[in-house]
Amino acid sequence: MPDSPHHAERLTRLTERLAEWQGLWRPPPFQHRRAPWAEHLAGLEQALLALPDAACERLQADPFTASPLSAWLPVAELHGLVRLPALAGETPDLPASWREHVGGRKWHQIEALAGRLAHPPGQSLVEWCAGKGHLARTLARRHDTEVTALEWQPALCAEGQALADRQGVAVRLKTRDVLAPEGGKGLGPTVHVVALHACGDLHRRLLELAAETGCAVTLAPCCYQRTAAETYRPLSRQGRELAAAHGLALSRDDLAMAVQETVTAPRNVRRSRERANGWRLGFDLLQREIRGQDTYLPVPSLAYGRFPGCFADFCHWAAGQKGLRLPARVDWAALERAGQQRQREVARLELVRHLFRRPLEVWLALDRLLLLEEAGFRVELGTFCERSLTPRNLLLRARRP
Repeated sequence: MPDSPHHAERLTRLTERLAEWQGLWRPPPFQHRRAPWAEHLAGLEQALLALPDAACERLQADPFTASPLSAWLPVAELHGLVRLPALAGETPDLPASWREHVGGRKWHQIEALAGRLAHPPGQSLVEWCAGKGHLARTLARRHDTEVTALEWQPALCAEGQALADRQGVAVRLKTRDVLAPEGGKGLGPTVHVVALHACGDLHRRLLELAAETGCAVTLAPCCYQRTAAETYRPLSRQGRELAAAHGLALSRDDLAMAVQETVTAPRNVRRSRERANGWRLGFDLLQREIRGQDTYLPVPSLAYGRFPGCFADFCHWAAGQKGLRLPARVDWAALERAGQQRQREVARLELVRHLFRRPLEVWLALDRLLLLEEAGFRVELGTFCERSLTPRNLLLRARRP
């Protein structure tokens, strides 16, 4: 098969692999004492649990290179299927003054996207789900044109308009709920809509409106799981047919897995995260014993800065959240060690899911691409920046001839 398959062929092959191996990548290891697939693939489980810390950390960042999973799973094929071109363009050296009030990483993402935006004369520019309109201000300056920015939160619109006015930039922020029936007002063949990391239903709505109205789209999608539907319904006809034929039905949790990769955090942040996960897994062992049920019990999220100071206090807090009464005597030190050991095991077993994370994200992006192709658009899919800047680096560029 060719190294760079056509969009439809790539979607077909990804559907086949995701469906074939869904028994491995679907179950989150932290919810099970032992991975549901471990009995059938004991060698894979043993190989993962034997990985040194350095190897585990390397594979978390790069699951396709020199992977020990290749003996059991189609690592090379998946790697080929997620290899997408860097879209043509440039990363312009924009004036430093333009980045005022924009965070460093966000600014570099805006720079990268702005350099890959084709803006023909005669098209009006619209930023979709604009927040304070940071991208809109950059595009207005770069293309010397007025940009309309749509945002549903009035406070963000007011702040963004004040910024644009103070900087003398031709941006008009409009308060609009893009999911409302009138959300697509003004869109048409002479409009180019741009969205940087619009979430879930927000970018789905944009693509559906584009298919209806013919507006051009430049979109970096994100957070596919932020959707009202509990089960994902593919947007394209081909996506629906393939998913039905191969038995691939995606839940919100499955969609969330596609965007769980993050830019490597500082070591102290990683250690805090590992400690928090170890505490949660230690409590999980305790709650199974208390309830007499060997099943996972979800505990609400808690910001790292609000975590209790010690493991015992965390368990008391978690028990209170779930209405459980803790035993009078608990060997907290031993239980905390058990949770830490469980965390190390889970980190290694999660490498299976890491291997399928990017394939699922590319599958979702291709489903969006084919929705537009089926509506007569010419569409490109590729990357607009390096993963080190943001793992959500996929970009769709679409226009109807």
